[in-house]
Amino acid sequence: MLQTFIQIVLVGLAVGAAYALVALGYTLIWNAVSLVNFAQGDLVMLGAFVSVGWLANRLGMPLWLNLVTMLVILGLFGTGLAWGIYHPLRNAPQLSAIVATLGLSMALQNIAVIIWGPQPLNFAGPLGTTSVHLFGSTIYAQYLVILAALAAMMAIQHGLFQYTALGRAMRATAQDAEAARLMGIPTARIIAFIFAYATMLAALAGWLIAPLSYVSSDMGVNLSLRAFAATILGGFGSIPGALVGGLAFGVIESAGSFYISSEYIDVIAFGVLIAVLMFRPQGIFGELELERP
Repeated sequence: MLQTFIQIVLVGLAVGAAYALVALGYTLIWNAVSLVNFAQGDLVMLGAFVSVGWLANRLGMPLWLNLVTMLVILGLFGTGLAWGIYHPLRNAPQLSAIVATLGLSMALQNIAVIIWGPQPLNFAGPLGTTSVHLFGSTIYAQYLVILAALAAMMAIQHGLFQYTALGRAMRATAQDAEAARLMGIPTARIIAFIFAYATMLAALAGWLIAPLSYVSSDMGVNLSLRAFAATILGGFGSIPGALVGGLAFGVIESAGSFYISSEYIDVIAFGVLIAVLMFRPQGIFGELELERP
C-alpha cells in the first residue's frame, strides 16, 4: 500500500515537473512584459520534434550534443519571437499580442505537420523502458531524469538570478521594465533573452517527456493547458508558485487517476483548481491585488 502511494507521488511529481518547466516560461514572460504566451506549449512540441525528428533520427547526434544543439536552436527561435512578435506589438493593445501568440500556436502545429508529417514519431531515448526500484516502488527511470532535470534547472536559475549581472538585469526588468530602462539596463535585449530562456525551458520539457509519449504536432496542447492551470494554482507571476503549482497539479492528476478513474482526470484536477481558487483566488503564492472602489 505504502509502495503504491510512493509510486503515485513520484510519477505525479515527475509529470508535474514537466508542467513546472512550462509554467516557469509563462511566469517569466508575464513578469517581464505582462504577456500570456499561448504558444508556450507548442514550443514543447517544437523542441521535441527538432530533437527527435532532425537531430536524432536524421543526423544521429549523440545525446548530449542533441540536447545542447536543440536548446541553442530553440533559444534562437525564442529570441526571434521577442523581436518578431513582441516588439512590433509592444505599444499595441495587449489583446493584439495575445492573439498573435494564439496565431503562432496554430501556425507551429501546422508547420510541424508539413515538415515532419502527420504521423507521430516514436523516441525510446537512451533509457528506453528501463525501470528502477525506489522505496519499494518501481517506476520508469525517465521519471527520475525529469525530476533531476527540474532540480538542476532550479539550481542554475537561482545562481543566474542571484549571482550574475544578467540575472539581476532580468529581475529588474521583470519588476519594472521602465524603471530598469531609465537605470541604463538594455531592457529590449534582456526581454529577448527572457523569451529565449522561456522557450528553452519549454523545449527542455519536450525533450524530457518525448521518451514517455509519442512526439506529435498536438502534444503541447494538453500540456500547455495543464501548465497554465498550474501557473494559476501557484499564483500567476510567482516563480515559486509556478514550481509548486506544477508539481501539485501533477500529483493531483496522478492520485486522481489511480484512486478514482483516469477517465475523470481532467474533472478531478481542474475541480481541485477551482476549489483552491474559491478560497484563495490569487493562487497559493500569488498576491491579492486590491482596487480602489
